[in-house]
Amino acid sequence: MENIMKLQNGSDIRGIACEGVAGEAVNLTEEAGNLIGGAFAEWLAAKKGKAVQDLRIGIGHDSRITADSLFAAAAKGIVAAGARVYDCGLVSTPSMFMTTVFEEFQFDGSIMITASHLPFNRNGYKFFDRDGGLEHDDITKILELASTHTVVEADLAGVEKVDSISVYCGFLQDKIKKSIHAADYEKPLAGLHIVVDTGNGAGGFFVEKVLNPLGADTSGSQFLEPDGRFPNHIPNPENKEAMESIRQAVLKNKADLGIIFDTDVDRMSAVLPNGEEVNRDAIIAMMTAIIAQDYPGGTIVTDSVTSDRLTRFIEGIGMKHHRYMRGYKNVINESIRLNKEGIVSPLAIETSGHGALSENYFLDDGAYMAVKLLIALAKAAREGKTLSSFIDKLEKGFEEREYRFKIDCEDFKEYGKNALNAFEERAKAKGYAIAPNSYEGIRITFDTDEVKGWLLLRMSLHDPQMPLNIEGVREGDCDRLFDTVLSLLEGFDKLVVPAR
Repeated sequence: MENIMKLQNGSDIRGIACEGVAGEAVNLTEEAGNLIGGAFAEWLAAKKGKAVQDLRIGIGHDSRITADSLFAAAAKGIVAAGARVYDCGLVSTPSMFMTTVFEEFQFDGSIMITASHLPFNRNGYKFFDRDGGLEHDDITKILELASTHTVVEADLAGVEKVDSISVYCGFLQDKIKKSIHAADYEKPLAGLHIVVDTGNGAGGFFVEKVLNPLGADTSGSQFLEPDGRFPNHIPNPENKEAMESIRQAVLKNKADLGIIFDTDVDRMSAVLPNGEEVNRDAIIAMMTAIIAQDYPGGTIVTDSVTSDRLTRFIEGIGMKHHRYMRGYKNVINESIRLNKEGIVSPLAIETSGHGALSENYFLDDGAYMAVKLLIALAKAAREGKTLSSFIDKLEKGFEEREYRFKIDCEDFKEYGKNALNAFEERAKAKGYAIAPNSYEGIRITFDTDEVKGWLLLRMSLHDPQMPLNIEGVREGDCDRLFDTVLSLLEGFDKLVVPAR
């Protein structure tokens, strides 16, 4: 199939799966799904050292409207190759990894059909085996194999339906029961009012199969019905409209906690009873504080755009902060690397809400993170404390912004590299405080009467642009930081200055 390699998106496969958005032609077709399914079976057999006929592969999906057609396409490719397919139905991405772990299944590999928070016309494939999510090079190899395959038909009558999400929810329930030593072991969340917003994605199971059975009051939860057109708001904890929606639900229902998931439930954020949003730096601080007692002195790996105030918070509770490159796989792999070197790193987490714990297979799992919050909430309530007490010492940010400088030339990578080099040299010449060991871009901290805050200028991994993140401490600091960046980039006229 022509251009199948263009479907790679980092360590995932993503594309336009249906019509509906002007100017966006379908490229993730059923034909592509068929080829990809067969190629995954071939790749997995080689990795496992098994015959394809001995492989058992689970496939699940989120609420997207193209889920069924892309399921059938991949399943036909796999069945035609000789492997067995199991239909997991509507599930979360983390639960699909867990089908390779749970004794009830122990699949050789699994596929999740999702495009996370992207618009309704998009979809994609995520792949797992017992070692975790596949890497960038693995996806490249699968697509290369797919380009050598031909479309095949297969009878799906032998595909077995399995209720993997119930097994996964039982696992989450057990985690809560064993961690909260409540008088009522079966109902440890009794007395807690939890409001959940799934944005019409796949996360409704968390209310139905985790919270309600454990005794929580979930009245006021919203948008739990799966609807792949996402009619209420984008299912994305980074989206301001989505966060405002769950915030209002918490305040209206006087809930003890609000939880919001993305479409496939590998990310989450929260809202406290007073309407305070626990996302970005705050969700990192909260998770760090919750696990600090179990991992004293541990290293928390985050993406590069976290704030200086977060660093002060992490270090203030006896932990270490290690900023790394953006991209949830990059952050997770760095934490795994540190542990292999003997450096205890219990948490890898991005400001996007992707969080992975060493105690949970380094799986970025929004539902598992929500479970950690619920356990902390229940224990705090029993001691007459609040969940907010965990992040009382996190300094409040005043203002943060993100800009993108478009690079208007053909050789944008080289131009951007030169601009970054000049930016760093000019900053050094002015005596600015440049962060050492920056894995991504140039980060500068300012603490003068004139300007207080930080900035990070970096190259986009794939696009012809340079993202700029800035955070100011006082009114006007962001504007002053932006002006500083413009002065350090003077003369690079191929950079299109974004509007403020």
